[in-house]
Amino acid sequence: MNEIKIFSPATVANVACGFDVLGFCLDSVGDVMVIRKTDQKGIYITKIEGFNLPYEAELNVAGVSALAMYDALKPNCGFEIEIYKNIKPGSGIGSSAASAVGSVFGMNELLGRPYNKTQLTAFSIKGEALASKCEHADNLAPAIFGGFTLVKSVNPLEILEIPTPDDLYVTIIHPQIEIKTSEARAILPKNIPLNDAITQWANFGSLIHALHTSNYELMQKSLHDAIIEPYRSQLIPYYNDVKTAVLKAGALGCGISGSGPSIFTLNQGSETANNVKDAMEKVYSKTGIEFDIHVSRINKEGIKIIDCKN
Repeated sequence: MNEIKIFSPATVANVACGFDVLGFCLDSVGDVMVIRKTDQKGIYITKIEGFNLPYEAELNVAGVSALAMYDALKPNCGFEIEIYKNIKPGSGIGSSAASAVGSVFGMNELLGRPYNKTQLTAFSIKGEALASKCEHADNLAPAIFGGFTLVKSVNPLEILEIPTPDDLYVTIIHPQIEIKTSEARAILPKNIPLNDAITQWANFGSLIHALHTSNYELMQKSLHDAIIEPYRSQLIPYYNDVKTAVLKAGALGCGISGSGPSIFTLNQGSETANNVKDAMEKVYSKTGIEFDIHVSRINKEGIKIIDCKN
């Protein structure tokens, strides 16, 4: 292959009580990217559609992750990258992660897969750090592995794949405002009360068990964030109104997707997921703020090939 076209999916990170370690992959939202081998060595971003992003490789998250892999492998060729951006930057559903993952996945396929998924995640971290000002993988790992992933460790990098119950759906509302990841991290406390930490650990452990056993009742009891949500929810207009409405509509749980402003819910079954969509729409249609709503299954495959050419 000399050219590959890929779908790089949106993701939800943190998943309520799993700050910086837990994420899952969406099936209905994502970027499209084209990666092409060239005789001229180096990394070149040649086309960007959808949003105004830098073409310089060292200033673009897709370029930074690609450069990290390129410098490690030193292939006897170069690469051109086209980005068709469907995930709005600053939306909280892994826009920068999709770019960072897409470039290295495409290069790896064109070079005969010299790196495994964990190694690709490590290269992607370098690009994601450009956007968030720190190295974390909770958005990147699910985009590459698919389904739910747990980042056991960043250094050394260790990713655990968590089972996804078959009847689990996600509904996400994206208010059309921007919250930068770096700013959303800056408002978080440096120290937390021990009682809050204990509550969070218990919720997180029981959520992982619920995913392993498809226990929706336990999932509902576990999807609570005692530490991050009280701070970041202040940045999202009408967050509490949405949360009240979706829980009344039957959502298993509600939380902030990534650093926001997107708000996600997990739901048992497509019917509930669509009822939750209606509840979200009812709240935000009265606010004057534009918004998008997505209903999706959990994408168990992750990033995928759309087309390839010799």
